[in-house]
Amino acid sequence: MLMPPPDKAVLARKARIVERLLAVLPADAVIHDEAETRAYECDALTAYRCPPLAAVLPRSTAEVSAVLRICHEERVPVVPRGSGTSLAGGALPTADCVILGVARMNRVLETDYANRFIRVETGRTNLSVTGAVEVDGFFYAPDPSSQLACAIAGNIAMNSGGAHCLKYGVTTNNLLGVTMVLMDGTVVEIGGAHLDAPGLDLLGVICGSEGQLGVVTEATLRILPKPEGARPVLMGFGSNEVAGACVSDIIRAGILPVAIEFMDRPCIRATEAFAKAGYPDCEALLIVEVEGSPAEIDDQLARILEIARRHDPVELRESRSEEESRRIWLGRKSAFGAMGQINDYMCLDGTIPVTELPRVLRRIGELAAEAGLEVANVFHAGDGNMHPLILFDANRPGDLERCERLGAEILKLCVEVGGCLTGEHGVGVEKRDLMGVQFAPADLEAQMRVKDVFDPRWLLNPAKVFPLDASGDRRAG
Repeated sequence: MLMPPPDKAVLARKARIVERLLAVLPADAVIHDEAETRAYECDALTAYRCPPLAAVLPRSTAEVSAVLRICHEERVPVVPRGSGTSLAGGALPTADCVILGVARMNRVLETDYANRFIRVETGRTNLSVTGAVEVDGFFYAPDPSSQLACAIAGNIAMNSGGAHCLKYGVTTNNLLGVTMVLMDGTVVEIGGAHLDAPGLDLLGVICGSEGQLGVVTEATLRILPKPEGARPVLMGFGSNEVAGACVSDIIRAGILPVAIEFMDRPCIRATEAFAKAGYPDCEALLIVEVEGSPAEIDDQLARILEIARRHDPVELRESRSEEESRRIWLGRKSAFGAMGQINDYMCLDGTIPVTELPRVLRRIGELAAEAGLEVANVFHAGDGNMHPLILFDANRPGDLERCERLGAEILKLCVEVGGCLTGEHGVGVEKRDLMGVQFAPADLEAQMRVKDVFDPRWLLNPAKVFPLDASGDRRAG
């Protein structure tokens, strides 16, 4: 992965930059020893690594503002970082950058059940937002697979979703307002504790902007009353294509489950060895969950099962208890960890129209065979947000490059059938050089002009999102 060369002038000023940072932060919040900075050399896209110049761990919006003001004056690039779970290299450092981590900023600042919102610092983990309100019967809907570890900061940066986004939407549908610090240290408030803000939709611009526009330090999030009940059903099928057709038919029937999750045989095999969830021996399975009153659940599941039976399922397993529900979800929640037990892998994130699932799944199999690599599929089937896992051996010369080429072909396929490059992982460095597949030069220019307004010196999260050949003049300025 090509990255721009570091600014030698910034490297030469390291001692002065560190001294200035230590003047506004406690000593334990500034990490500059070369060995210690290696803890920040990559995120969850571990194929690419580069230790930063330094890393800082502020505890307040005021400290973030002070750090950014110094870096702006010193012309030091800054890479914002939540929990480092990005699968697209969204927090990959450059050698001349300062990593700005918000992990220590994790307080709940305000909870308002009457108006259904919670305000938190963005270093707080996704799952702990629900943890703060569930005793009172509420929850925060977006639920990425990494929700135990991922931070709200990264969720906002990448517009993350999760298994239940089919019904409740992704982060942008559950984000009401932010406090954000611009690169020059200016603190701005956008949106707030209300349904919609007047004027330009700046909140929509910020959510999914991948740290290109500012550092979000506080977020006002929508919370919802917990549903009366929920129940999943597990379905096994004889092929990926048949399972994909079943998903398409469920959506076409006008049924809106809270989640439709897909797993194929390689993933089923790995999760069974790892989690022993008791999944059937089949080529593909779906987990479909509905919620509501007992009568609503029974009605929805009856309609879904009727559709599934038309596709000659290998097995249908409807949960009848909390323990059965837990076991149905156990393998899916364990899938990424299970795959990591058997091989290195690269997790993609293309999104396609649901009606194209059978065709795309078949073509992914063909592309994998041509590349001589195995692909495991596990994804949010209800909204077509695919997560093909390309297995490779990082220690075998040439395997990573083959993996990258196959990944590019799969993502191009997603765009070709009417989808897009990313649903929730973001562009980062992984898809940066594919942006021209989805966007015309004029489209990219419009996007880069937005960054010009927020970050004129292009110091925030360098070498991400925009192809280097398109953004070169701006970065040089």
